[in-house]
Amino acid sequence: MNKDEPILIIGAGLCGSLLALRMAQRGFNVKLVERRPDLRKVEQDAGKSINLAFSDRGMKGIALVGLQDEVKKLCIPMHGRMIHDTQGNTFLSPYSGRENEYINSISRPGLNMLLIDAAEALPNVSINFNMSCDYVDLEKGLAVCTDNESKQETKLSGQVIFGTDGAGSRVRKSMSRHRKFLFNFSQQWLTHGYKELTIPAGPNGDYLTDKGALHIWPRGEDMLIALPNLDGSFTVTLFLPYDNSDYCFNNLTSVERVKDYFNQEFPDVVTLMPNLTTEFFNNPTGPLGTIKCSPWSANGKTLLMGDAAHAIVPFYGQGMNASFEDVVEFDAFLDTHTGDWQQIFEAYQAHRKKDTDAIADLAVDNFHEMKEHTANALFQEKRKLEMAFESNYPNDYYSKYSMVTFKASMSYHEAMKIGRAQDKAILNLLNDGHLPEEMPLEKKLALVKKETQKMLNAANILGD
Repeated sequence: MNKDEPILIIGAGLCGSLLALRMAQRGFNVKLVERRPDLRKVEQDAGKSINLAFSDRGMKGIALVGLQDEVKKLCIPMHGRMIHDTQGNTFLSPYSGRENEYINSISRPGLNMLLIDAAEALPNVSINFNMSCDYVDLEKGLAVCTDNESKQETKLSGQVIFGTDGAGSRVRKSMSRHRKFLFNFSQQWLTHGYKELTIPAGPNGDYLTDKGALHIWPRGEDMLIALPNLDGSFTVTLFLPYDNSDYCFNNLTSVERVKDYFNQEFPDVVTLMPNLTTEFFNNPTGPLGTIKCSPWSANGKTLLMGDAAHAIVPFYGQGMNASFEDVVEFDAFLDTHTGDWQQIFEAYQAHRKKDTDAIADLAVDNFHEMKEHTANALFQEKRKLEMAFESNYPNDYYSKYSMVTFKASMSYHEAMKIGRAQDKAILNLLNDGHLPEEMPLEKKLALVKKETQKMLNAANILGD
């Protein structure tokens, strides 16, 4: 490991820009390459992930590089899910029973620009925008790139190459072509896609609905969500099947059908979206999928991180947070395995992969929970009980959601294992009538813990 010889990072999105900043802070010379234009100089394409849910695991990454104060200025706290039924009634389902636990809506481009600015301000960072990586020579640590404007081919070298170039990673594709690495890859698509729409700000820049919540319109197979933006608007995302439904992306092909669908399923939001049909037909429909792969490293010369290694669907609000946590976890291995890149990469993957597999599975689980179960009476009873546990026994009980979102000291894998056992225990006890209203809360908690432990001991949740 030679800090004078540059390292090469392919992809200047959220993970890549955070990694570049951190590695530069550690004294490495960093070359950062991004296929898109500089987003500080061009406007973000409509319909492409305008805002994200930002929580404690992501803040660990921001704290690592010392940007907490700047990032907090971009955040809008959301304290729970605001559920909207078909009659326009709403109720708030808090994210936690503990005080001061919430998630934040944050601008993806705003956060990315902040990280790029901080990295670029360091003398040991150079950034090349509009530079596409065509493929990587894994033996030599060489990336063959093309300037998107001049079309000139350039070869960039580094002592190591980090692939942070997203779900469509060219670095990962280069690794998959070599039988030598026995590369495993899986990509699983949901039957649903997504489309981003907008609730604009009011006449005076006011929010037209509660800005302190993540809004959800659960409709069985369909779902609408909305997150607030700093300018008073909301980014609205429709999740809908592509086909095999009365209303789906493949048959919502006319203004009249789109209006009929929204008036039937989401009547309370239609009046808040004056540009609904224009945006519906102008904005792209995006796919939703999970990517898992291994190994993440090749020859001690290349390492995949972020979505390039583990793209997930967005329903736990953990995609960005998991990528930022990647940087935190990797940073720790730089201290424990100094001097040997291959040893660092292999130790990092052995430690991290089970956690990224876990959050990928949890995100799919939460997709079904959000669109189908948030309005279910038994689910609501479970959430009410969990909020009471967290409020009255804040150190003794964490729901699965809280373990994933707020207990950043716990791994995703552990949160999944315990959380699934707790969920099953509570739902079974409620369904069987073993948690009657008159039972003291302390006794309910003891019974839930006992049943949860039985399930964990039987190892029937994950088979381990």
